[in-house]
Amino acid sequence: MLSSIRNFAKSWPARILMAILAVSFVGWGINRTGFQAVNGDEVIRAGSRTTDSFVFKREYDNYKKRLEGQQQGQPIPQDMAEANHLDTVVLNGLATREAFSELLSRSGIHPSDKLILAQLEKIPAFFDPITGRFDKKTYQRRLADNSMTPKMLDAEIRDGMAAQNWGAGLQNGLAVPRAYGALGSVFALETRDLSYFLVTPQSVPQPPAPTDAQLAAFVAENRSRLSLPEMRLITVVAFAPPPPESLGPVDPAALKKRYDFRKDTLSKPETRTLVQIPAKTPAIADQVVARLGRGEAPAAIAKSLGVEPVEFADKPVTAIPDRKAGVAAFKMMPGQVGAVQGDLGLTVIKVVSVTAGREITLEEARPMLEAELRKTMAAEKVYAQAQAFDDAHQGGATLAQAAAKAGAEAKTLGPISAQGVDAQHRQLQGFPPKILQLAFSLPAGGESEITELGNGVSFAVRVEKVIPAHVPPLDEIRADATREWQLRELVKAMETRATALSARIDKGEALDAVAASAGYAPVKVAALSRQTAQAHPEVPREILGRAFGSKPGEVWTTRAPNALAVGRVENVHMDPSPEAARLAETNRAELSAAVFREMAESAQAYSRTKLKVKVDAARARAAAGFGPLSKDGAKPAEKKG
Repeated sequence: MLSSIRNFAKSWPARILMAILAVSFVGWGINRTGFQAVNGDEVIRAGSRTTDSFVFKREYDNYKKRLEGQQQGQPIPQDMAEANHLDTVVLNGLATREAFSELLSRSGIHPSDKLILAQLEKIPAFFDPITGRFDKKTYQRRLADNSMTPKMLDAEIRDGMAAQNWGAGLQNGLAVPRAYGALGSVFALETRDLSYFLVTPQSVPQPPAPTDAQLAAFVAENRSRLSLPEMRLITVVAFAPPPPESLGPVDPAALKKRYDFRKDTLSKPETRTLVQIPAKTPAIADQVVARLGRGEAPAAIAKSLGVEPVEFADKPVTAIPDRKAGVAAFKMMPGQVGAVQGDLGLTVIKVVSVTAGREITLEEARPMLEAELRKTMAAEKVYAQAQAFDDAHQGGATLAQAAAKAGAEAKTLGPISAQGVDAQHRQLQGFPPKILQLAFSLPAGGESEITELGNGVSFAVRVEKVIPAHVPPLDEIRADATREWQLRELVKAMETRATALSARIDKGEALDAVAASAGYAPVKVAALSRQTAQAHPEVPREILGRAFGSKPGEVWTTRAPNALAVGRVENVHMDPSPEAARLAETNRAELSAAVFREMAESAQAYSRTKLKVKVDAARARAAAGFGPLSKDGAKPAEKKG
C-alpha cells in the first residue's frame, strides 16, 4: 500500500498539485538573498526567526525526556545520546519547523490574539484550583517551571494554529482519482497461491568445535559486539525513613499545634451563589436594585444596560475578585439585593443561595495530621542519621566506617554498567537509575555528597574501581564465543543449501520435486490474501512478507524462525466481487490522507530550502552538552596522564 501511495505521489496528478503549492509559495515575498551565516548566539536562523542556545537546549531536553518516557523512565546517558546524534535530530527538526512557520507567517496566516487567548484559557494548568478561574500568577509560575516565557508560549500556540489552519485548507476537498482507489482495492483483495519449504538446522551437517585460532579470529571480527561496556564497582550508603510503627506515639502538643495551624485550610468555608451587575452611577444602581427586587432576570437587566453580569456559583469569599464587594455579599441574607461600592467600582449584588461552612474537628483531622507528623518525624531521623554520617566522614572515617557510626549500611555492588547490567549480562532489578547516573559521573575513588533520591530517601555513593570497556579474555567467553561461532557456521551451511535448491527451481525443476529430493515437505497455502493473512498463523510473518512482495513465479529465499524458507508464488487471482467497489471508495479516502501527509512533508522541506535556513551544528552540540568535534568529524581524543 505504501509503495502505491509513493507511486501516486510521483504521478502527474500529484505533480500538478505540488506545482500549485509551489506557486503559492512563490508569492509569499521570500527574501531571495538570504544571509551568509548565523551570528551571535543563534543556533538556527530561518528568515526573520532565530533560535538561540537557550531555546535549543530546552527543545533538546524535552525531546530527550520524551524518549526516556518511552523506555519506562530509563535515563539516556550522555554518551549514548551523543552516539545516536540526538542533537542533530533536534536541530534538523527544529530548523524545519521554524522555516515552515516563517513561510506560513509570510503567506498571511496570522491567528488573531483572540484565538490565542481562547487557547490559553483552555489549558487547565493555568487555572487556580480554588476559584476555578484563569490565574495570571499560576500561568507565570507554570511557564517558569518549564523554562518558558509568555512570549515563547504565544509563539508556539500561534505557530501551531497557523499550521493547523493551513493543513485544513489544503486537505479540504483533496481527493485522489477514483482509479487509484480501484487499484488499491485490487491490491487488497487479490489472492495468491503460495508454495514453500523450510531448510532447518537439523537438515544440514553440524559444524565441529572451533579451534583456538578460529575463535580468536571470530572474536576479532565481532569485537564491538563481544566487548563489555565500562563497569564500576560502587559502594552505596542509603538513608531511608524508618517504618511508621517504629516511631512511637505522636506528641499531643505537636498534634494540637498542627491542627490549629491547618484548621482553616482543612475546614469547608461558607460558599455562596450570587450575581453582580456593574452600575455606572448610583441612580442606575437604584434602578437595578428595584428591577431585581421585582424578579427580573439579571441577564436581561445587564443586557439592557449594555454590561455583562458576573456570576459566582457556590464560591467562597476568597473567589470574589473585588474584596470589598465580596465581604459585603457574605454579610447579606439569601435572596437579598443591595448596591455596594467595591474596590473595582459600584456594583449591585443579589445573593441567590448560601451554603454554610463547616469547621473540621481535631478528631476528624487526627489520622491525617498524625500521618503528616510521623512523616516529619521520619524525615528528622533521616536528617539526623545523614548528619551523623557526614560528621564522621568529615572527621576522617571512611565511607563504610561513617555509615556504621551513623547506624546505616554500606553496600558494595558490581561491577555494574551504567544501564544496571552486571558482567553476566543480568539486569539489576529495582536499582534507582539516579544512583548509577551519579556514580558514572565520578572518577575512580570519587565520592558524592549526600543526595536526595525521593520519597524521603537520600544516599551517598563511592566509586571503588573503574573497569574500562574491554573484550574479556578468550577463556572467559569461550563457551559463548564457541556457541556463536557454531551458530554462524550452521547458518552458512543452511544458506548454501537453500541457495543451491532455489537455483534448481529457477532452472525449471518443480518446487515439490526439489523439496522431496532434499527430504523436505513442501507447504501449500491457497487463496492467501492480505486481509486473510492473519488467519494463517502457521505461516511465519517473514514468509508472508515475501509472498506479497514478489512476482508470480519468482523464486525467493528468506529467513523464518529457526529456519530458512525457499518459496514461490504460483498464481495470483483478482476479485471481481462488489466488495472490490466498496473497498475502492474506502481506499480512496485513505490514499487522499496519505497524499496530504506527503505533500505536507514536501512543503516543510521546500520551506527550509527556499529560505536557505542556516544552522550552527557546533553551537547546537555545545548547548546539548557535547564536546566539540575535530576537523575530520570525530571527537577529540582524551588526554592521558
